[in-house]
Amino acid sequence: MSTWKRTVECGAVTEKMLGKEVVLNGWIAHRRDHGGLVFIDLRDRSGIVQAVFNSDHSKEAHSIAESLRSEFVVSIHGTVIARSEAQINDKMATGKVEVQVSSIAILNPSKHLPFSLEEDDIDEELRLKYRYLDLRRPLMQQRLALRSIVLFSMREFLIQNGFFEVETPILTKTTPGGAREFLTPSRIHQGSFYALAQSPQIYKQLLMTAGFERYFQIARCFRDEDSRLDRQPEFTQLDLEMSFVEEADVRGVIEHMLAFVFKKLFNIEIKLPLPTFAYDYVFALFGSDKPDLRYNLPIYDLTSVFKTVKLSFLEAVLGQGGKIGALHIEDKKFTRSELEAWVEKSKKLGSKGLLYIHFAQDGTIESPVSKFLPTDFLKQAQSVIKSLKLGDTLFIVAGNYKEAWPILGKLRSAFAQELDLIKPNTLNLCWIVDFPLLERDEKDTRWNSAHHPFTAPKEGWEKLQPGDMKAQAYDLVCNGFEIGGGSIRIYDKAEQYKVFEMLGLSDKEIQEKFGFFLEAQEFGFPPSGGIALGLDRLLMILANAQNIREVIAFPKTQRGYDAMMHSPTPIAPTVLKELGIACIASSKEGNADKK
Repeated sequence: MSTWKRTVECGAVTEKMLGKEVVLNGWIAHRRDHGGLVFIDLRDRSGIVQAVFNSDHSKEAHSIAESLRSEFVVSIHGTVIARSEAQINDKMATGKVEVQVSSIAILNPSKHLPFSLEEDDIDEELRLKYRYLDLRRPLMQQRLALRSIVLFSMREFLIQNGFFEVETPILTKTTPGGAREFLTPSRIHQGSFYALAQSPQIYKQLLMTAGFERYFQIARCFRDEDSRLDRQPEFTQLDLEMSFVEEADVRGVIEHMLAFVFKKLFNIEIKLPLPTFAYDYVFALFGSDKPDLRYNLPIYDLTSVFKTVKLSFLEAVLGQGGKIGALHIEDKKFTRSELEAWVEKSKKLGSKGLLYIHFAQDGTIESPVSKFLPTDFLKQAQSVIKSLKLGDTLFIVAGNYKEAWPILGKLRSAFAQELDLIKPNTLNLCWIVDFPLLERDEKDTRWNSAHHPFTAPKEGWEKLQPGDMKAQAYDLVCNGFEIGGGSIRIYDKAEQYKVFEMLGLSDKEIQEKFGFFLEAQEFGFPPSGGIALGLDRLLMILANAQNIREVIAFPKTQRGYDAMMHSPTPIAPTVLKELGIACIASSKEGNADKK
């Protein structure tokens, strides 16, 4: 192999090297046979360079070149020469030169690939099954290179600003609440299990009581949840914690870090401070706590307008304290089939129905309920929707506020996509604050933490009902995705204990689950706050990718299956016996991804 040690990368061969001998290693991207001349495009991580095999220059190399195929791994020895004027390719960084090959070694041949690396529309499961081939594609290499430099720049900024990078355990203790955890059995302590860390939350707070004051970590986290376009069973987050801080301090560090990264890597200027909105405000306007603000399509509350309309299903909603919300689509006349398609889409999103009202240019109202509407309905609606006019359409959902508004929020996103309302190549960042401290679980008739049980309540919380308490929590939102979430922490033992009790934990459960943490709060526990950024989501946005699987080297499928490694797999009975585990047969056999 030493004979074929690379002297330069393919993408670095330039006119400055004319006349020099080089050794290049890489994969054959293309091969073109012109009889006495054979051309190949040789690719490595840095780019592509053209190599030419001339039978008059080297018969042996030319003879080998006749057997070459795409994706063979080869090493070539040759001289850099100028391309003829007619062959110059201005689209390639190496387009003015080529390498005249003197000798070649086939380091490893390749079978015919299951898909072309130049295709764009490849079945995703096929891509994931052969992920090592998929990652050869320049686009995927660019995305993982982007990931590398973004993470490096974040580390650079934080270390320059006094943060220590500290690793925390992945095998940890199972705790109540939050997402479903992955469990790992202990061979030594049979019958007991570790949990894979959902996040380093407790550990980073303990690092504050240890006196580190400024901590960060590029942390691997695990949650046994259904995958989505922005969620995987295992993911990476930038975890950060600071002592003796207020909310503005934590948010300020993140804002200046992102400004540093965006300016350094993309030459993008971020206007600071980022805009801040209250949770109640964005939920009322957009039906979401992570609104996409790249387009203006708010939800309008038309409850007051419909109070006098005699429609039984609307009267039933209003009688139960529900609300009626609308999306206003301007200057759009939908066909009957389009309207029916939107009704079906709304039902898939969870609505019981979608009412549409079109105000035709001739002044008539086109709607399944037009005969029930007053003649001055347009004027009444305009009292709420000032910009409403003839030619516009309203889409209306009625129901419980906490249920109807999220459906309208999802419809809002769907309309924005369908009607091309989203500004391209835009990063719209904002903070969402004043979240509820607790959420009611009506099924179990108990309160759960809206963020996590270590989040500090806002001042005056003791005098409020649980549903009215607000949290000192803050989320960072970009283009409709929550890319970060954090809070100021509880550092007083008595306050922490009271929050645990509000969550329905008994004294025994509190001691079993969090006794060590409460004890730590008795040994000089400092005030602190922190945040975690979902790096996969942020990189998905920066790479203009459609889901986070596109920026993760080896992701799982939507059903949490590793199509390349064929994982998860059954475990041999002897191993289970050693771990003290017995498996109960499920009625559902096999894995859907294998079918």
